[in-house]
Amino acid sequence: MDAQKVDMFIMSNGKFFESHQMNTIRDGLLAADDSKWAVISSTQFTDPTTSLIISILAGSLGIDRFLIGDTGMGIGKLLTCGGFGIWTIIDWFMIQNATRDKNIQKLHKVL
Repeated sequence: MDAQKVDMFIMSNGKFFESHQMNTIRDGLLAADDSKWAVISSTQFTDPTTSLIISILAGSLGIDRFLIGDTGMGIGKLLTCGGFGIWTIIDWFMIQNATRDKNIQKLHKVL
């Protein structure tokens, strides 16, 4: 794939991934076929900041976990009212990393 396209992708989508993953992402994108570019550029990633805000406002209902695709954990939080509040508070600190992990998984599926 063209290095300019890859650099533009990284500049516009860098906030969705961990900083230490950027070199791996860049190498993977450079090695990908040009035919995958349309799928890669149209893939929607979840913003970690949005996940945090939703976690703070409605984390006890599991909406934050449903947003990132953790359906099982979302149902667990919903049925236990956020683990009786404890799980909700823990997720305030962990949801951004979980969101970035889900984003990298989504990218690896495309690559």
